[in-house]
This record gives sequence, C-alpha cells and structure tokens, in this order.
Amino acid sequence: MAISRVFLTPLIVACALFMENMDATVIATSLPAMALDMGENPIALKLAMTSYLVGLAVFIPISGWMADRFGARTVFRTAIGVFMFGSILCGISHTLAEFVASRFFQGMGGAMMVPVGRLVILRTVSKADLVKALSYLTIPALIGPVIGPPLGGFITTYFHWRWIFFINIPISIFGIYLANRFIPNLREEGTVPLDWIGFILSAVGCSCLMFGLASAGRHLVESDVSLIYVVIGSLSFAAYVWHAFHCEHPLLNLRLLSIPTLRMNIYGGSLFRIGIGALPFLLPLLFQLGFGLSPFQSGLLTCVSSIGAMFVKTITTYVLKRFGFRNVLIYNTLFGAASMAAFGALTAETPHIIVGALLLLGGCIRSMQFTSINAIAYADIKPYQMSQATSLTSVAQQLAIGMGVTVGGYVLQVSNRMQGHATIVSSDFWPTFITIAIIAAMALPFAWKLRPDAGEEMTGRRAS
Repeated sequence: MAISRVFLTPLIVACALFMENMDATVIATSLPAMALDMGENPIALKLAMTSYLVGLAVFIPISGWMADRFGARTVFRTAIGVFMFGSILCGISHTLAEFVASRFFQGMGGAMMVPVGRLVILRTVSKADLVKALSYLTIPALIGPVIGPPLGGFITTYFHWRWIFFINIPISIFGIYLANRFIPNLREEGTVPLDWIGFILSAVGCSCLMFGLASAGRHLVESDVSLIYVVIGSLSFAAYVWHAFHCEHPLLNLRLLSIPTLRMNIYGGSLFRIGIGALPFLLPLLFQLGFGLSPFQSGLLTCVSSIGAMFVKTITTYVLKRFGFRNVLIYNTLFGAASMAAFGALTAETPHIIVGALLLLGGCIRSMQFTSINAIAYADIKPYQMSQATSLTSVAQQLAIGMGVTVGGYVLQVSNRMQGHATIVSSDFWPTFITIAIIAAMALPFAWKLRPDAGEEMTGRRAS
C-alpha cells in the first residue's frame, strides 16, 4: 500500500505533467511549419501559444475548489480527457482561429490536471514520504523540455506536425486508466463558496487583455477590434482589483501582495518571466527562418538550454545557502538579461558550438532564477495562506510567459516592417532580443529591495 501511495500516485500525476511540459516545448519548434500549412505569418502563431497559457491562467485558480466540490479523481480524469480532446482538435485544425480555440480548450484541461494531481499527493502521502513522492513528480518536468524540442522537430521534419498532438492520446488513456484504479475520490468538507464574480471578472480580464494584445498587428482580427478587447480586459481587471479587496473569500487574494517576498515573485518575477517567456517562441523562428535550419536541427539546439537547467537544479540549494536569495536574484537578473541580449548577436555564420554554449548558459541562469523566485514567494507565507499564494503565483506566471510571447512577437513584427523585409530574416531579431532583455532587467529593483536575510529559514543561511 505504501508503494502505491509513494510511487504510483506521483507516476499518475507525472503522466499529466509530462504531457503538459512536452506539449509546451514541442509546439514551439513546429510553429513555422504550422504557419506554412495554415497560410499565416509565423508571428501570428503567437496566438496559439498565448491562448493555451490564458486557458491555464483562467482555470488554475478554481482547480482546488473543483476538486473539493466534485472529488479529486473525478476532476483529474476529466481534466486529462479535456486535454486529450483539445489535443485532437489541435491536430485536425486547418485555420488559425480553429487552432487558437483548440489550444485554449487544451489549456482548460491542463489547468486542472497538475494542480489537482499535486493536491492528491499532498493529501494521500505522509509527510515522511512527501519529499520522495514529489521528487518522482519532478522527473517528467525536467525530461519533457529536454526531449520536447527535438521530438517536435523530428516529427515535423520527417512526418507531419499534426502528429505532435496525436501522441498525447495514448498517454492520456493510460493516465485515465491509472487514475480510475489508484486515485481516491477525495473531497474536502466545509469548503468556502466559490467567488463566481471574481472568477468571471478575472476570466474576462485575462482572456480579453491577452487576446487583444496578442492579436495586435491584424492577426485574426482587425486592429480596432484588438483595441476593444484590450479595453474590456483592462476594465475587467480593474473591476476585479476593487472586488478582491471587498470580498471575504476572493478568488485571488491580492492582500498577500503586502508581503515583500511574495511581491518580489509577482512583480519582479513577472518582469523576468516576460523576457524568458519570449525565448521559446523567438529562438525556433530565428533558427529556422533566420538561419535556414530544419525543425529537427532547431529542436536539437534549443533542447540544450533544458540540459543546463537540469544541471543547475542539482546545485541551486548550495548556491542559495552560500550567497542568499537577495544576492543570487540581483546578480542572476543581470546575467539573465545579458544572455538574452547576446542572442541578438547571433548570425547564420555563428558556429553551432557557440550557439549551444550560449543556450546552455542561458538554461543554467533561467533555472537558477526560476527556482529562486518560486522559493522566495513562500518564505513568509503562513500555512493557511499557502493555497491562496499558490493560485496567485501560478496565474501571474502563466500571464507573464504569455505576455513574453506577445511582446516578442509584436517587436519582431515591428522590426521586420521597419527594415522593409518581405519575409522574416535574421537581422529582424536583434531589436527583439534587446527589448526583452531590458524588460527582464527591470526586475532588478525588486530584488534589490529584499532584506539581506530574506528566505534564510529556507536555506539555513544566516546573513552577515
């Protein structure tokens, strides 16, 4: 019985996490081929990436309430089914509008899968075995981004991009089977009522604002329609902020932003994530459209950064204990921004060994930064605030990454038009990398404001 709880439960959740992580990296490598098939500008495919992230941001906050209300097993297996059906819809899409809608639907399933799965682990595994169980869960999170780009590139180069979505079908069926067999249908009694008004306001705000910004440049809708969406989204967000401070149990508790360490995660972390979030969209376009590489070659290059990320995870705890959160976040923000700007200096003649080294270094920096930002968020959070803090940070993370794709795509489009190029060429990219590097560097003041002893209880370090 102990084996089934400590090993089988994380394995089941890992099926969902593997699909979600691999799917996010697979699609980026295949964007130019998708755009060609759909007769669209490759930059327009940023809508496909942002729509998925918006689906996550909208539905993640209610995943815990859904599990408590309807049962963890019911919600978890339904979420896998929704993700699988969304994958099928993506695979049979023929227009950009169909593909964007399918990705949003797929994001609805992804928003429920992993948070509910983590909840099952936390409630079924004893504290003594929790670290071991969560370590099993993190394995697919590390493997997915490594094999995703080359797998997507291989399928796109030698088969067809549609198959990258169909491979989710057998994994989903296996996950549903295991969930039916081994996951208990846990419920929580006495849950607070769902903040329906907050959910509607945040959903409209996220969806309209991100769609309006991502469609700027006459992608899918005209510019005036995009502006209308931006206005509606902004007003909905403003209404939610007012609502959140006047509601007893808000969907996203904005009062937590009074905690400095969490504020660093939300504000500073989001700025850095905007810069990093643009890279999975920009790099495959640079390598394929700018340098003329095949999707498979592009995937092999981009997966190098994930290898660097895996390596750094093994030394992050030591680095944080040695130097402290504040110092790591200050210097790593500068290094991260510099590595983003450096991509703008790459040309088709740059040796692949240098490109790979830059990607490896960037992956190391990104991993260190994300681990530090994610950890510092909970440094001063009380146990009863943990669920609310998790929802707030998860939504901010998805929106920031989506905003990175949006900003990167928009600046690339402006650069392309200002330089008068009929198609996307390598010289269009350097202004984009400089822009996202500047945005990432804007996280520096938030790191600077941290106390020298911030998060010391988490690392066991005592600040001098």
